[in-house]
This record gives sequence, structure tokens and C-alpha cells, in this order.
Amino acid sequence: MTVSVVLFTADLRLHDQPALRAALDGSSAVVPLFVRDRAVQASGFAAPNRLAFLADCLRDLDAGLRERGGRLVVRRGDVVDEVCSVVTEAAADEVHMAADVSAYAHRREDRLRSALRAQGCRLHVHDTVTTVIAPGTVTPASSDHFAVFTPYFRRWSEQRLRDVLAAPRRVRVPDGVGSLPVPTRSDLSGVSPGLPTGGETQARERLAAWLREDVAAYADRHDDLPGDATSRLSPHLLFGTLSPVELVHRSRRAGGPGAEAFVRQLAWRDFHRQVLAARPEAAAGDYRTRHDRWRAEAEAREDIAAWKEGRTGYPVVDAAMRQLRHEGWMHNRGRLLTASFLAKTLYVDWRVGARHFLDLLVDGDLANNQLNWQWVAGTGTDTRPHRVLNPIAQAKRYDPDGTYVRRWVPELTGLDGPAVHQPWKLRGAERALYDAYPDPVVDLAEGLARFRRARGRD
Repeated sequence: MTVSVVLFTADLRLHDQPALRAALDGSSAVVPLFVRDRAVQASGFAAPNRLAFLADCLRDLDAGLRERGGRLVVRRGDVVDEVCSVVTEAAADEVHMAADVSAYAHRREDRLRSALRAQGCRLHVHDTVTTVIAPGTVTPASSDHFAVFTPYFRRWSEQRLRDVLAAPRRVRVPDGVGSLPVPTRSDLSGVSPGLPTGGETQARERLAAWLREDVAAYADRHDDLPGDATSRLSPHLLFGTLSPVELVHRSRRAGGPGAEAFVRQLAWRDFHRQVLAARPEAAAGDYRTRHDRWRAEAEAREDIAAWKEGRTGYPVVDAAMRQLRHEGWMHNRGRLLTASFLAKTLYVDWRVGARHFLDLLVDGDLANNQLNWQWVAGTGTDTRPHRVLNPIAQAKRYDPDGTYVRRWVPELTGLDGPAVHQPWKLRGAERALYDAYPDPVVDLAEGLARFRRARGRD
């Protein structure tokens, strides 16, 4: 009997799963393996919201495997040690896994390949499992990656995608390979009360509903804060309970401006991955430095705390930050305006905000999070690095009657219409009715002037 190990990482699904399909095609039995990696835990990336969502995903994956005669093997520890141990227990000839783009993922692959070679076992790393096209598939003539999205998207759109793979009908797992219990979210504390449920079953139900009911309006409504008209599929893409290749195929079949706009967002995701694959240092440092002299965290401590707690005095900023804390998720327009407020209006280092987002976001993806923060801060790939988003103008445009603000800032529910966006303009007894809500932490004009001075543009 030939045996392969499938190391699941950010690809926790059975549908369109190239690593699993290759293992099944080449072996008479497979060991579906997930390692609760000690290095990921030590890095701080294993935040409660993502651990809870991960637990849902693993339980759903295990259930799907059991329906097909198999099971998920769960281990904890150093990922290389645990894979090698399972290879020995199962007498496996091959290990299959998905490619990834972070510096840690590259080190993990190198270590694993070396250790398996010493055991006489082959490692197969599969592209287009977590991305639509692999990083480096398209490059400009003068560089190893695209630094501007539009030409990247043009080339990306021309690529022929691989076919979508069906889920396996049967999975045979050899006897004698031990496993820890599959985790549950009930084992965790500190989870956001509104956190969604994870797992491939939930993902596919949500995708079907999205394509059936909502994608057609996406181009017109994706910035609508109160309408909440985005797909909310980003956590499922992060954990791989949905295939990005399948999403593009199905969206293109749906057709129309909404589907085209959605596919463009999937291309942005691939764009950030090809940047990070080529420049792994951009996870912690400026992709393009502006020589910023960010305010020291000690000096900005009160402003940072107000931003994190949703107490800045700018209702649309505070609404988005409170949504983040409650749901472990934030509307994309909210991410843009809260990031601009921290990095440019408060002039606080983007890394402070990126860390906070990673502490809470269930879709806290290293490539998207870090590079989107840099895009907003003007140290990334944005071609207009000095733009500042005005939260009042943003609120009036994307939450015109204040519904989104009143949903998340209950102190202001008595204020009707757009007046809710500027409560500091109230006077006397009327302002006193809303004194539970703070005044602005900074005047927007003063914040803009400080930013322009710091960038040498005054």
C-alpha cells in the first residue's frame, strides 16, 4: 500500500483541493494532517477570533472526511517534527501541501523538504491552491513583481485558469496514526460575540447565496456601509474553506458588472501576495519609505486608545472600530477610513494599527492586512501616497442618513439623519443629551496640517 500525507494549512476544504487530489491520485491511502504549529502560536498570529474560526473549520473538515470514510489527524508542536513523525507512523512516501507566500512559509517549506529528504520522502508543493494564479506567474519586464495594480490586473485577467476539481468521493486513511482531539471554539476565551461560523459547509452556503442574490449589485453597493453589501467571504478565503480559483470561475459564469468588480477584488488579493512573495520584508517595514517621523506611541497613547475603543469623537470611525471589536470583521470602506484616520490624521505608525487589526480580524491575512495598511499610510503601492480620507466627507457619502453610525454608536441613536456625523456641532442642552459621546480627539484641519508638515508638503 502506498501512502501520502496531505498537510493542510490555509486550504481547509475538500472541494477544489489540488494537494488532496494529487495525493489521492498517487496513493492507495492518505493521511489528512493539520498541525497546530507552535511557531504560529508564538508569533501572536493565533488570536482568539481566528482560533475560534479555525476550530470550526477543522471540525467541518473532519466531518467531511468522515462522511467519505476518512478522518482528520490533528497534531500540535513543531510542524516539521510532527509531519516527519506522521510520515514514519504511516510509512508514507510523499507529502503534499499548498504553496504560501510569507517568509515563515518559505522557511517552513525549506525545513520540511530537507527533513523529508533525509527520510527518503518526497515533498510536493502545489500552486493555485490559495491564490488564483501563483506569485511570479506574471511579471513586468524590469522587475520580479508588479508594484502597480492596474498593469498587474491586465496581465492577471489574461491568464488561463486551471479547472475546478470535484471533492473526493472516498478518502482512505491508514490505521495506526494517532491524533489529538479536533479543537472546538468553546475551549477559547476572548472571542468577539458576533464572530461568524467557520467551515467549508458555511462557506459554500454563503457563496451560493451571494452569487444568487447579491453579486449583481456589488459594483454599485460595495461601499455602502449600512447596506453591508459585501460578500463577507474573506475569512473563508483566508482559511481556504473556499477556493479562489472556483470563485473566479463561478463569478465569471454569473457575469455582469457586479461579478466583474468582485473578481477585481480577488485580483487585488493575488496582487498583494505577489508583492509579499517578492518582498517578504514588507510584512514589517515600509515597501516605499516616506521617511515618516511617526508620533511616538507614548506621546500618542491616549489617541491610540481612543481609536481602538471607538471613542475618537468621529462617529463613523468609532462605528467601524466597534464593529471590528464585536464581529471580528469590518466593512472594507470602514477599514480604509479608520486606517487613514490613525496613520494620517493622528499620524501614528501604520504598524500600530496593523497589529490591532491582526489582534481582532477573523480575516487577518498578513499580505492583505499589512499591504493595505501601507497603501492607506502611503508607504505601500498607492500611486497617491499623500491622500487623506476625511471621515466627515466619507460618512456623508457612504452613510448618508447615519444608519451605520446609529447601529454601532448607541449613544447617538437619538440624532436623526446626517446630523449624527457631527454631534460636536450641537450646543447647550441639546449637546448635553449626548454627553456620553466624546468630543473629537483632534481637529481635522490640525491633523491634516501636522501630516503635511511631517511629509514636507506644507
